[in-house]
Amino acid sequence: MSTIWIGRAILSVHNKEGLVPLGQQLASLNVEILSTGGTAKYLRESGVPVIDVAAYTGFPEILGGRVKTLHPKIAGGILMPQTSLGVEEAHHHGFGHIDLVVVNLYPFEETVRAQGANVDVDAAMEQMDIGGVTMIREGAKNHKYVTVVTHPSQYPALMAEMEHTSRTRASGYGGVSAEMRKTFAALALKHTARYCATEAAYLEELYLQG
Repeated sequence: MSTIWIGRAILSVHNKEGLVPLGQQLASLNVEILSTGGTAKYLRESGVPVIDVAAYTGFPEILGGRVKTLHPKIAGGILMPQTSLGVEEAHHHGFGHIDLVVVNLYPFEETVRAQGANVDVDAAMEQMDIGGVTMIREGAKNHKYVTVVTHPSQYPALMAEMEHTSRTRASGYGGVSAEMRKTFAALALKHTARYCATEAAYLEELYLQG
């Protein structure tokens, strides 16, 4: 695996710490930024140009925001191999590759912990992230071609890497090394495993041990 140049990114985060500087850098490096709901609004209000996922896919957010990114143009863009066959199939179906996935998840564990014995099941279920976990796992699976970032603490390293690599390319695009993609993919799967285990433990205690 070699350096992958970032041309399109999807940003969908609950924790917006450090998001604006990252978005500003991506825009300065000619990255097309796709985003959803509150993340898109936050970036746009900070002067960062974004394309709403709904505009990109041609399908609106539905069910009160429960379904935002669960669409073949998003999944296909993250999962596609950058091979001649992959590019041909993507072109046939009208989508392009997504090289960078920046996602952090709804605070399920924090919600349950804060409510303690008075936990409201419906409120907890609303904090169970589906689309975010899906994109993280897609990006990790395809880390040969995709960088997946799951925590603001990773932004500085990503930004430094892209700034450094952009100086080696006339187009100004930034890239991410294979080593960083491997590290971030491993951290991403570790993160989703813990997240899903927390959800399972909550429902187990609620329904199987009560």
